[in-house]
Amino acid sequence: MKTNITYISAIVFHVAIGLLIYFNETLSKVYFFVALCYFGYRIIASAEQNKTYEVLKACAYFVGAEVFFRTTRGAISYEAGKYLVIVFMMMGMFYKGLSGKGYPYFMYLMFLIPSIFVASTTLSFDANFRTNIAFVLSGPVCLGLAALFCYDKRVSFAQLSQILYFMVLPIIAHTVYIYFYTPDLKDVLSSAVSNRAAAGGFGANQVAAILGLGMFIMAIRLFTKSPHIGLKVLNASILGLIAFRAITTLSRGGVITAILAILVFLYYYYIQTSSRRRNEIFAVFGLLCISLAMTWFVSINQTGGLVNLRYANKDHLGREKKDITTGRAELFEEELEGFISNPFFGIGSSRAKDQRIEIEGQGVTSHSEFSRTLAEHGIFGVMILMILIFKPLDLRFQNKQNYYFYAFMAFWFLTINHMSMRLAMPAFIYALALLRVTHDKRPIHRKQIKS
Repeated sequence: MKTNITYISAIVFHVAIGLLIYFNETLSKVYFFVALCYFGYRIIASAEQNKTYEVLKACAYFVGAEVFFRTTRGAISYEAGKYLVIVFMMMGMFYKGLSGKGYPYFMYLMFLIPSIFVASTTLSFDANFRTNIAFVLSGPVCLGLAALFCYDKRVSFAQLSQILYFMVLPIIAHTVYIYFYTPDLKDVLSSAVSNRAAAGGFGANQVAAILGLGMFIMAIRLFTKSPHIGLKVLNASILGLIAFRAITTLSRGGVITAILAILVFLYYYYIQTSSRRRNEIFAVFGLLCISLAMTWFVSINQTGGLVNLRYANKDHLGREKKDITTGRAELFEEELEGFISNPFFGIGSSRAKDQRIEIEGQGVTSHSEFSRTLAEHGIFGVMILMILIFKPLDLRFQNKQNYYFYAFMAFWFLTINHMSMRLAMPAFIYALALLRVTHDKRPIHRKQIKS
């Protein structure tokens, strides 16, 4: 009961944070520094056996808050989310060291280096070398260091649930902010394209992605951390409220990623659950479907049918659009051509965007980390992708009880292929898949023998 009260209190607290920051955005900076001090202190002051857990909670919180801080300009820099995950992971390495089995991720980091030297010769004269390299490589470096730290680290299912819980709390605050920022969607929506105003005044792609993460986590909590009907209804309601604002950004990537990752999670959760619990899973799945169906119909109503048109790949007049990927397929093809023309060392970090500036006059950033990695890193990119895909499977074969594994991998893969690595989120979610998740050990009570 006490745990439930704490959970509800934390939600109410973050609802208040979202509301206060809406009325006074300056408070976002206060929120950032208070959170930074709190989690930094927790890592330093915690007992040795809790260091890993505290590091992961700190990373999770700032991953969940990253887009909120970007929206409200609360962080010290635009890329603060990635840099803080890197700093926290390095603190974790200092306290807890690394697993020798994770050495392929050290190789992965080394394979990123040649592209920097190539870029020094291929980037145009007008390009800011340091800024471009930092922007493109901050995500991959964040992933590499997070993977190095997390590989084969032991956490319990209860601890992993708390890590996800810390990730969703700032997303709840962000959702509240968006509701107040745009209370009436009909005032800002006039076409079936992603809408910045509907996303709280920031990029709809990033906002939909982080709200999609919120949907994913709340769906997991609905099945794993809702022991009675009251919590089930509460979690389903929060899921619906987050999903509504994700859908009505009219940016589809984050929502589709969330739905697919939820289905992957449910499949593995179901097959690893005892037969007596499967009936309950079916009942909760029904509640999940009701929540999402209601959200969908409300979204259609509140957007005047634009949601339907967007997901049917039609414009606001109902005409079929030629490209369902909104230009992503063309970028993907261009980057594959870059790999084919420079298969050994690639075209260099950030050169893909730089080339588009030279040819088209505008630098559209890649949406697929897969094609960008091949184009900019060449043969090293092939080895990078092989490590990222096959090394986690090696860990999975050794520890098959983690029903989160494939859901995390699916979320990572789908995210990097619709918005690349603009956020720390895919890097951290990938790293979570590398944890060795174990069941909580129940205390053994031994009966004393009377002498």
